[in-house]
Amino acid sequence: MRYKLLQEGDIQVCVIRHPRTFLSKILTAKFLRRWEPHHLALADAGLASATPTGYMENSISYSAIEDVQLLSWENAPKYCLQLTVPGGTVLLQAANSYLRDQWFHSLQWKKKIYKYKKVLSNPSRWEVVLKEIRTLVDMALTSPLQDDSIHQAPLEIVSKLLSENNSLTTQDHESIIVAIAPLLENNHPPPDLCEFFCKHCRERPRSMVVIEVFTPVVQRILKHNMACFSGFTESLLFGQDFGKCPRLRLFTQEYILALNELNAGMEVVKKFIHSMHGPTGQCPHPRVLPNLVAVCLAAIYSCYEEFINSRDNSPSLKEIRNGCQQQCDRKPNLPLRLLHTSPDLVSQEVALTESRLKSVIVTSNEIHVEVERNNTANQKLTANVGNDSEPNLIDCLMVSPTCSTMSIELSAQADRILGCYVEILKMLSDYDDWRPALASLLQPIPFPKEALAHEKFTKELKYVIQRFAEDPRQEVHSCLLSVRAGKDGWFQLYSPGGVACDDDGELFASMVHILMGSCYKTKKFLLSLAENKLGPCMLLALRGNQTMVEILCLMLEYNIIDNNDTQLQIISTLESTDVGKRMYEQLCDRQRELKELQRKGGPTRLTLPSKSTDADLARLLSSGSFGNLENLSLAFTNVTSACAEHLIKLPSLKQLNLWSTQFGDAGLRLLSEHLTMLQVLNLCETPVTDAGLLALSSMKSLCSLNMNSTKLSADTYEDLKAKLPNLKEVDVRYTEAW
Repeated sequence: MRYKLLQEGDIQVCVIRHPRTFLSKILTAKFLRRWEPHHLALADAGLASATPTGYMENSISYSAIEDVQLLSWENAPKYCLQLTVPGGTVLLQAANSYLRDQWFHSLQWKKKIYKYKKVLSNPSRWEVVLKEIRTLVDMALTSPLQDDSIHQAPLEIVSKLLSENNSLTTQDHESIIVAIAPLLENNHPPPDLCEFFCKHCRERPRSMVVIEVFTPVVQRILKHNMACFSGFTESLLFGQDFGKCPRLRLFTQEYILALNELNAGMEVVKKFIHSMHGPTGQCPHPRVLPNLVAVCLAAIYSCYEEFINSRDNSPSLKEIRNGCQQQCDRKPNLPLRLLHTSPDLVSQEVALTESRLKSVIVTSNEIHVEVERNNTANQKLTANVGNDSEPNLIDCLMVSPTCSTMSIELSAQADRILGCYVEILKMLSDYDDWRPALASLLQPIPFPKEALAHEKFTKELKYVIQRFAEDPRQEVHSCLLSVRAGKDGWFQLYSPGGVACDDDGELFASMVHILMGSCYKTKKFLLSLAENKLGPCMLLALRGNQTMVEILCLMLEYNIIDNNDTQLQIISTLESTDVGKRMYEQLCDRQRELKELQRKGGPTRLTLPSKSTDADLARLLSSGSFGNLENLSLAFTNVTSACAEHLIKLPSLKQLNLWSTQFGDAGLRLLSEHLTMLQVLNLCETPVTDAGLLALSSMKSLCSLNMNSTKLSADTYEDLKAKLPNLKEVDVRYTEAW
């Protein structure tokens, strides 16, 4: 039978103090006043005014209890315990046998644990100590009590023993670790014990203890630790439990580094990661990935920690951006000092002006940074010098190679740590089921700015970004974009001109291709490309990249570019290649068809036959003129979101019926961008979700909207009502908002 450890206020007993050889009458108390860690309180505060009836005014120390026995003689009081103390005996009477046995085992445990604390606090011979530790572990494992402290208390005793005795040999260390291993199977090691484990991993990474004992401990930490990513950088680095007990994270880091020191190196680490994922296609442990990411981020941050700490004497990113002008404002050389490890850099004063090429060398024990400047680049960047606001992350780093080169050299140890944990991020990105969550966790770019300025790091991390760009799922590749407006993302970081771009734009082209291929073929995305990446798009189109050619054609088709000279340059770029010339001719044909469609007019109402497809609709619209079409019914057909490209070419459309079709979110987004005059929309029994329905908030002319039997949520419905002032008729039956 299993029992819970006695807690505060749990005991409702009969108590009496009497001579050792004489048993007096038993008196009833309501409950114990408190259950203190070191004392058994046997008097109730509310009964202090009682007449002398045997109640105890002072508590009894656990160490003073000489013996605890169940009363077993004939005619003994029912359900009683006998506590033998100096000078007498105390009886505890419970309401039933289960409660009596719970008290008995709890008191036995408390009594024994204080004995072991005393014995192991002053060790004499280590062979005796080791024997006592084994006995203590056996006692914890065989105890019928169920409580976290039953296993934690022995671990804390051993942890204190190790911290107070630094002269132990390596063999003693391993013997103690093996002895307490059974307790670690279901319990996190306390902080001091984690520190001891970290030291053992560093000093003896090839020890069998690392593989045989530490592996299940680390596996349990990764599976059960609660990582919380609701905050930003600190929560990303440490997680919720890692923040409360950072030594758990440090121990996990050191364990992985110890695996990397084995002969097989990264192959052993890869097998460990695979064991954490499991053999199936879906990892059964949802906490493993965020915990692994938290460990990786913290380890990568530690590689640049010394450089971050020495930033008082190094050019800040704002200085790099502004060309390091004003030599007189440069701070004097200061010795390296330890600062609080904050992932955010503090902007410093702009310094250093020279009319000729100069080099500024910043040296710490492990890191050397060289920043080269020339006067021409300084003149181009002076426009932003007066701005005291924190510079944009990518703007800080996007300095032309002609005006700034920044190289970071890590120590051999830091370089090994960086290589190991970036490789782990690569491994994580190879698992299909982990990739969406990994992309979401890395979307805010939770790395220090020094890492983003380190060519080796960004070059190695490029593999992870490529995996995101190759994934067809929108939830993955959408994380390449910024996490919020006004903040740059991986798309900007690895695009031409970005600090991490080390190719001729291949990764940039693949990212644009996958984003445009999903639901991002919108004016907003094209407008952002036109404003920030028009030059790279034109350059890649000039080299025959088909994706970039399509982008330039869409910019012309959607009238994204207002400047005539820029439009003419785009046209010249398109006509310079065969693929560009062909697509531009198709664009011109479509434009002529659209103008002809608008000129000729045609019917005002049209209903497609049941079971019609996207191809049928395209064929019908290309066969005549529908410039005057105001009412189109596609109800009960087989059209999908793909037909939206044809629907947006109907300028007079006011009523659209999509009842019981496969028209989805991607099509809704496209309609919301172009059919701003639409008044009536029927989406009954379509697979649309909140992701697409939210886009309808831009269609201010909507006055009738049917969302019956869709995946509409109550929050989205309220949002649509607030943003569509003309909406008068709404059908939300059989939805969450109903």
